[in-house]
Amino acid sequence: MVEYPHNVFSSVYSLKETRGGAVTVDSTGVHGTTPSPQPSNRRISIIVPTLNEAENVDALIGDILGSTSALGQVEVIVVDDGSTDGTRQRIIAWEADPSARGAVRLLARDGERGLAQAILAGAKRASGEILVVMDADLSHPAQRIPDLVKPILDGNSDMAIGSRYVPGGSMPGWPAKRRLMSRAAALLAWPIADVRDPMSGFFAVRRERLLEAGVRAEGFKIGLEVLARSGEMFRVTEVPIEFRDRTRGISKMGWSVTIACLRGLLSLGGGAVSPGTATRFGLVGVLGMLVDLLIFRYLYSAGYGLALAHLSSFLAATVFNYSFNARWSFIGSARRGHEREGSRYLRFLAVGLMALFLRGAVLSFLVEIVRCPPTWAVVGAVGAAAAINFLGSAFYVFAPEDAPSMELRWRIAALGIAVYLLALRLFYLGLPDLLMEEAYYWNYAQHLDLSYLDHPPLVAWMIWLGTGLFGNNPFGVRIGAFLCWFVTAFFGYRLTANLFGKSAAFRAVLLLAALPLFFAFGFFMTPDSPLIACWAGAIHFLERALLGERRRAWWGVGVCVGLGMLSKYTIVLLGPATLLFLLWDRPSRHWLSRPGPYAAASLALMLFSPVVVWNANHHWASFAFQSVDRLQNHPEFSLHILIGSMLLLLTPVGFAGMVKLLLPVLNRSGEPAAEMHSTRQRRFLLFFTLVPLFVFVIFSISHEPKHNWTGPLWLAALPWLARGMTPIAGRLTRTPGRWGRYAWPFTFVSAMLFYGAALHYLVLGLPPLRYPEGLRLVGWHDLGSQIERIEDDVERVTGSEPLVVGMDKYRIASELAFYRTHAEREPGGLAKREGIEGTNGSHLFGKNSLMYEYWIPPDKQNGRTLILVSNRADDLHGPGITSRFDRLEPVLQLLARHNDMPVARFYYRIGYGYHSPTPS
Repeated sequence: MVEYPHNVFSSVYSLKETRGGAVTVDSTGVHGTTPSPQPSNRRISIIVPTLNEAENVDALIGDILGSTSALGQVEVIVVDDGSTDGTRQRIIAWEADPSARGAVRLLARDGERGLAQAILAGAKRASGEILVVMDADLSHPAQRIPDLVKPILDGNSDMAIGSRYVPGGSMPGWPAKRRLMSRAAALLAWPIADVRDPMSGFFAVRRERLLEAGVRAEGFKIGLEVLARSGEMFRVTEVPIEFRDRTRGISKMGWSVTIACLRGLLSLGGGAVSPGTATRFGLVGVLGMLVDLLIFRYLYSAGYGLALAHLSSFLAATVFNYSFNARWSFIGSARRGHEREGSRYLRFLAVGLMALFLRGAVLSFLVEIVRCPPTWAVVGAVGAAAAINFLGSAFYVFAPEDAPSMELRWRIAALGIAVYLLALRLFYLGLPDLLMEEAYYWNYAQHLDLSYLDHPPLVAWMIWLGTGLFGNNPFGVRIGAFLCWFVTAFFGYRLTANLFGKSAAFRAVLLLAALPLFFAFGFFMTPDSPLIACWAGAIHFLERALLGERRRAWWGVGVCVGLGMLSKYTIVLLGPATLLFLLWDRPSRHWLSRPGPYAAASLALMLFSPVVVWNANHHWASFAFQSVDRLQNHPEFSLHILIGSMLLLLTPVGFAGMVKLLLPVLNRSGEPAAEMHSTRQRRFLLFFTLVPLFVFVIFSISHEPKHNWTGPLWLAALPWLARGMTPIAGRLTRTPGRWGRYAWPFTFVSAMLFYGAALHYLVLGLPPLRYPEGLRLVGWHDLGSQIERIEDDVERVTGSEPLVVGMDKYRIASELAFYRTHAEREPGGLAKREGIEGTNGSHLFGKNSLMYEYWIPPDKQNGRTLILVSNRADDLHGPGITSRFDRLEPVLQLLARHNDMPVARFYYRIGYGYHSPTPS
């Protein structure tokens, strides 16, 4: 027997078995044969589908018979789909050749039925319990057949694949274009299969597995069908092969095969996708687009606003599309029954709303950012909505009854939801007004430094880079947060895959995309955005170091913790968590006497050194601000606020899942207690979640915590939460599993609708809803423009530039510094210095305005004219104001508007001859 090659790679699937029906001869298209195998003692059957391969079959069969002689008796079944070049005659000659010892058999099919059906027909006639499938063009090396079947013969695998992409595999002579296409195909199949070369057509598998999975097979790659549809704990081995390109004959690869392959991938993912479905949906979509465009152009031309015209035309088109899709496009896939009809309608409504909100994002992006005319921009918006409608209808609304396994459905759902939310964030990224905190950090970037009073400098550096590349606009400010999410998702996926496998890793990415805390910090640019990315990287490298025993992972820990400390100081809580884990976990204690952890700490401190230098030059102000000053606040029991923030950040379902993890007594998943509580993986996740959480709990007993403080620590518990989202195999009737099966989908759909509606509301509005008075999320652009006009008028009267002062802590000054000079329209580089240097904080009147005290000293403003701005009229009265000026004008009111609706009242007062307070 042939020994295992040293570089054979194995993986295990966790996919639920699909229900397979009885196999009949009529499904194969084979005539004159019976479906049952003929009696034989041959254990291995090699199936070779052919179509016009006369130039190759002699060499191929000779190679097969020579390479398998040590395996005992094998049979070679050549399934021919109507060759016209003499292929059948050559096979018949081999059938009669005494040297073949009766091992070669021809299975002739009348009419081409596709590659998958040809292989299935051969499998039904095969007598061997192990089947080997290979191409007839000599691209698959017959010499590797013994290596393919050995893992199965030994009972170690259910399937073995000849792989180009594991070490030892290669594709000599392949042109670059074909290599790229092959990699792209493997990437498209990546969510479905857990192997590196899922599109390989050279594989060995047990006969019953092929027949079970292939009963619905269509298209070009039946091996992928087996991988996707086979049962739970399906064991797969990848054997490296040298895959040579065809040298003789004509390749069957073409557009029709490519389209069939793509359609097969979508079908495997659980979508109601077929040429007929796509054609009918396309026709309905074209008609619906015409309805949409006609109504939009009519309403917009009649003077209705952009939002109202967009919403009205979309809703009309949605009703039209649903009626025809339900009764025509998906007539073969639609579920029946009164209850299912109602459920289907609700799903369609949800998909329609998701499409509506993304359409609004695309429309606003093209109109506001690209400056495209609305009547043309709506075409792109309609196209985006049509794509969402089709995919949502095919995979969610009209999904076929024979959907794939639960695990595979979760993978496809995770991918679809994550892509949708990424598109939603990307197109809306530059549209809503900056949060007050974002505007404040933008001012950081206009005063670049080694650190700042209330935060380390990384957020400022990232905003400086983003605005330098994309201009001083909301998109340039926020692009760093958007990219940080990808870093977080990468490390979250890797961490979860290391602990619990690929399916759980997909669900972890789904959580990172949909939970409120990760969605928000992947959109709004705050110090939490890089902090969460660095925290995720630190947890990943800590797992690799502590559980994976990877010595070099400590360097990753040092880099991530160091960069995290340049974001927010709270990442230092991973230090005590690491120390306690090292002391508690016996297998990890050896690291205490090795240089890895100490090198990581040294590297982190070196990266953190700019903050130390800044503090040393500013009387340790930042360290005091984040420690002593917070503890000196008035004591107040705030544990309920901490718990409320957790519910807000995680959603109630996510919070319940975290409680289930952190309180083992509540675990009822069906997993044995010994297995649940003794694993090092669980211990790791608990330590790196509970230790930081304990610090915040203790703090909240006597002080009020910030709502976002606990956000990063949940990254350590995320893998376990993702693992528990679906019932454990074999225990699908457990109550928590059934509850989670419905609670999580409801949570994700609700989250997507909420995010889309909220962003649409902030940018375009949601007629007939109006903005509540005092809403601080919109109207800053209009307020900045009004204040700038007032500033210009005062400058014309006085002959000198006045100073604009926000009279709250920092928020108004920060927003006005950004918006009053229209900084968002400046192309690249720094914004106009007028808005930055001409806007100041309330420290001019003895109040706290954080970094403004460092940027603009009060004594440098003596004699200047000031424009005081506040959202409260009382802030502009009193001796603290009147004593600082030679003369003051009356308090006047401004009304900030957004989408032609009033949103907030502000007040301003002009003072002449300012003089700073006398230093004590």
